[in-house]
Amino acid sequence: MDLLTSLLWIAVVFVVAPVLAALVPRRLVPEVVLLLVGGVVIGPYVLGLAASDSTITTLHDFGVGLLFLLAGYHIEVRELTDRAGRRALVTWAVCIAVAVGVVALVGVFHEISAGVVVAIALTSTSLGTLLPILRDRGLLGGPFGSAVMRHGAYGELGPIVAMALLLGSRGTVLSLIVLLLFGLLAFALAFPSGWVRRGESWLLRAVDEGSRTTAQTTVRLTVLLLLVLGTLAVAFDLDGILGAFSAGLVLRQFVPRGSEVLEARLDGLAFGFFIPVFFVTSGMAIDPAAVGAAPGLLIAFVLTILLARGVPVLLAARTQKDPSGRAQFTGRESVQIALFGATGLPIIVAVTAIAVSTGEMTSATASVLVTGGAVTVLLLPLAATLLGPARTSPAVPATGQQPA
Repeated sequence: MDLLTSLLWIAVVFVVAPVLAALVPRRLVPEVVLLLVGGVVIGPYVLGLAASDSTITTLHDFGVGLLFLLAGYHIEVRELTDRAGRRALVTWAVCIAVAVGVVALVGVFHEISAGVVVAIALTSTSLGTLLPILRDRGLLGGPFGSAVMRHGAYGELGPIVAMALLLGSRGTVLSLIVLLLFGLLAFALAFPSGWVRRGESWLLRAVDEGSRTTAQTTVRLTVLLLLVLGTLAVAFDLDGILGAFSAGLVLRQFVPRGSEVLEARLDGLAFGFFIPVFFVTSGMAIDPAAVGAAPGLLIAFVLTILLARGVPVLLAARTQKDPSGRAQFTGRESVQIALFGATGLPIIVAVTAIAVSTGEMTSATASVLVTGGAVTVLLLPLAATLLGPARTSPAVPATGQQPA
């Protein structure tokens, strides 16, 4: 199978997918699901119209990098460290504890390969996948959107850190030291952001002027930042998605109030080509026969995601108070936040790929788990939408303090 033929069929899928998604009433079927299904159809396990090689794998990796960069960019660091952010962190810690407990309990009765991998996969939130869904449905503003973003941020960051600490070739203590060193270097890259926001120089003027021409300097600098931190992560023997997520966080420090021009151009680069390639090629790796042979495992995995991730997020949202001491969210809104929080896919793809590459998990099992992640992307946002509209009006006090 030659490269151009594979790229042709991948392009056909990512052009047809949004058209089909638009035909579904209220856009209830996310485009991501259709990209995955299209990848399955054209992949080697069904029609065999496309296959992955080193070039397509590189495009896949760059797509997942941009997905995590955008996820990191849309996170306000302040919101991760305030009181509500700390609640979201504690919630994720509860999730990983529940996931480890469930995996250990099941392991008593049935042998589980790569138990740590499964536990990490159970606690993830696909914030990068949720962003376009939330944006299209007008749910990014107000306390509801902030709650989803906080839980989603830790649902991405927590598993990424867990992967670095638990799945590396080093021991946990040494991995922690390396992770801290990487964090310090990432922070050093963000350090000049204050000077950039305040200063005036020929360099800043050149960058600003170039961003309005075919030079597209801000986009090129963003890509450079992604590649620098991705390469740095690999050099530290960490997963590249940690570098990509960190690149998004660093980029946000340079544009703390956001930039519509930069975001529009990054969206065009990412969602116009690279991210669709990531989802289509992820679908190409799914073996439908393996999924059909293990329906019980698929159902059990999805239900366990709801237990390990959905239930703790539900309890956290239901017990969150506004400044007056009243419940911040209604019962229905809490369920919606939990459903969005339990939506996972890219981390599941990444963590199972690591397990397959190290021989800890078979490709058949990985296919089932990735399909389980796709099921959450299809069903959980759909269920959250069918529960009714969520409030999006701002409810943050003027001081900027977030409710507990």
